[in-house]
Amino acid sequence: MDDRDVLAQINRLAGEEHALFEVEARGEVTPEVRARLRRLEIMLDQHWDLLRQRRALRAAGRDPDRARVRDETTVQGYGD
Repeated sequence: MDDRDVLAQINRLAGEEHALFEVEARGEVTPEVRARLRRLEIMLDQHWDLLRQRRALRAAGRDPDRARVRDETTVQGYGD
């Protein structure tokens, strides 16, 4: 997965998140919508982290393909 793929995935996830925020704003939220929003938040954190890793590796003259998606616990709270 290259940087463009990671960014495309981020954009897709963010689009879904925004659509669910609109559902929530209309008061139509369900437990499933809340769970999906939480999962999207985690996946977005993971993908932003992956992109940062790739950029850091490249800047250090290393192979950006060595970057890996980190687990939820590692990236949890990055956006806080």
